[in-house]
Amino acid sequence: MKKSFNKVYLAIMIPALIIFFVLHTYPLLQGVFYSFTDWKGYGNFEFVGLKNYFNVFKDDRVGHAYLFTIGFAIISTVITNIISLALAIGLNSKISFKRSLRGIYFLPYILGTLVIGYIFNFIFSYFLPAIGKNLGIALLANNILGNPDLAWIGIVIVAVWQSTAFNTILYLSGLVTIDPDLYEAADIDGATSWIKFKEITFPLIAPFFIINVVVSMKNYLMVFDQIVALTGGGPGTSTESISLLIYKGGFSGGEFAYQSANAVIFFIIVVAISLFQIKILEKRNA
Repeated sequence: MKKSFNKVYLAIMIPALIIFFVLHTYPLLQGVFYSFTDWKGYGNFEFVGLKNYFNVFKDDRVGHAYLFTIGFAIISTVITNIISLALAIGLNSKISFKRSLRGIYFLPYILGTLVIGYIFNFIFSYFLPAIGKNLGIALLANNILGNPDLAWIGIVIVAVWQSTAFNTILYLSGLVTIDPDLYEAADIDGATSWIKFKEITFPLIAPFFIINVVVSMKNYLMVFDQIVALTGGGPGTSTESISLLIYKGGFSGGEFAYQSANAVIFFIIVVAISLFQIKILEKRNA
């Protein structure tokens, strides 16, 4: 019986590992290899050692992309988790049509990111400005995606609107694990809603909070689709993220090796930020 189980296990695992290696690990190792060369994505190449890595740190465009990406990720993560937690608490309370509302709030997450981006592009470019002009609202009269100082706000709105759905579901998963008797005991003691949230709800869903923050930050650091659909990195390079810069430079700018080095650095930064978050949040919730 044990040998039969091992054969079935291997029959399932080996093809999956091969596919994972071919589609993920092998391209990753190739990228690391080419980052030490001067390959443009075509033709011959020579090894240049750490030259690409040194050049990345001296590139102002790369520096701006990192600042934009990290700033965007921090702002979006904070807003997403505040809204998601508030929605989850509301959807977990005793309200009518609770299950229907959960399904409605989850809809944005199952829609294609590019599709959502193009829809919001139309809204920001034509729909809102038309309303603003007709109502005399100066704030809405202009397309914010065409403003280098405001374009990032549109990207944050779209990213948060879509991501909130998934985070809300995770928070709901945590809220349903809390024993209702704890809230009843708190009511008997005369605890306010804020005290119940602070002393019961949040401590008990802390693991879910950690997961949401780490996953949100990681996803926002790799933002790509929303920017492609909304601004293409513009106006100028004001909303150019690291992922978009790597894509544009590596596949159409003849900088494959250079952007491979950038990608390796970015990978290390994302991993470091994720591990730092986990360590800090676990300490605070210990």
